[in-house]
Amino acid sequence: MSHITVLLQEAIEGLSFEPDDIVVDATFGSGGHAVEILRQLNSDGIYVGIDADNSAFAGTTLAKTKATVHLVNDNFQNITEILRSLHIEKADAILADLGWRMEQFTDGGKGFSFNVDEPLYMTFGDPKDYPFTAEDIINEWSEETLANILYGYAEERFSRRIAKAIVTERKSLKISSTKQLVEIVQSAVPKAYLHKKVHPATKTFQALRIAVNDELGVLERFIDESMNCLEVGGRLAIITFHSIEDRIVKHTFRSLKEAGSGQLITKKPICPSPEEMKNNPRSRSAKLRIIEKT
Repeated sequence: MSHITVLLQEAIEGLSFEPDDIVVDATFGSGGHAVEILRQLNSDGIYVGIDADNSAFAGTTLAKTKATVHLVNDNFQNITEILRSLHIEKADAILADLGWRMEQFTDGGKGFSFNVDEPLYMTFGDPKDYPFTAEDIINEWSEETLANILYGYAEERFSRRIAKAIVTERKSLKISSTKQLVEIVQSAVPKAYLHKKVHPATKTFQALRIAVNDELGVLERFIDESMNCLEVGGRLAIITFHSIEDRIVKHTFRSLKEAGSGQLITKKPICPSPEEMKNNPRSRSAKLRIIEKT
């Protein structure tokens, strides 16, 4: 199944940029937003696409582009340094789509999917560049810490049962593949949990991925850096896909408003239309929030 960009028109319209503006697409992904942004920029406009996954730009073709295009392989929390390296002082609009490219699950080889047997890395970039991987967490961290990660980062209701099962299993055999982890999770949860629409390992994999990549800390730093990088009147738009991310965006945007640094363009999140959810069921949890720098 090919990747479908979520809330495409809503995000682009919400950014409200001009044809000659500087627009930062902080999570290039499959380039869905990029195509639409570039369609609206003229020869004086500048587009900056950022992605931590070095495979995101492979085979990228942004044909018939009038604007100046910069594609950068880096983490979006480093937006200040990225723009500085491109000799860009301020941006007029910044977009971050925190969703996933389908290819990252099916072709990444890093253990993001519980449907494919792969090594337990779960790193956006090269595993060698990370202080620890999911395999390190699973095999070395304490039972209590594991349980706290599963509950805190994914609200997994059976976090303690899963953590206990992981620690028990690793005493006799190192856990190094997604298949092993899935089997452990399935053995730890109640049988009724195995027959729900959502795979029983979904939250475990989500929590480990967030921990490995420090996603929540990165998101907080990104918002702070982005507001500093925006021109007054510029907008920051963020699309989230789970409640913990949305909570961070919601509370941070509210704090910026209370501090007089921003104006909320979306007092409530923009969600996919019934038609979009029907055509793309994966969009059902998406929420778009937008703030304007004041």
